[in-house]
Amino acid sequence: MAKQKTKRGLAKRVKKRKSGEISRRRAGKGHLLTSKSKKRKRRLRQSTTLAKGDKKRVKGII
Repeated sequence: MAKQKTKRGLAKRVKKRKSGEISRRRAGKGHLLTSKSKKRKRRLRQSTTLAKGDKKRVKGII
């Protein structure tokens, strides 16, 4: 049986950390930024971990 191919689109958007957690960027920093507060935009800059349910789905793909 052949190996499963990596979904390249997802592989470019997420990274696996040493602890096994999967990190991702936050949504909402693409456009319409003038109406958002500085504090909110600053928080959006930071990365976060993937939710448990999503982690199960993503694990086999990357």
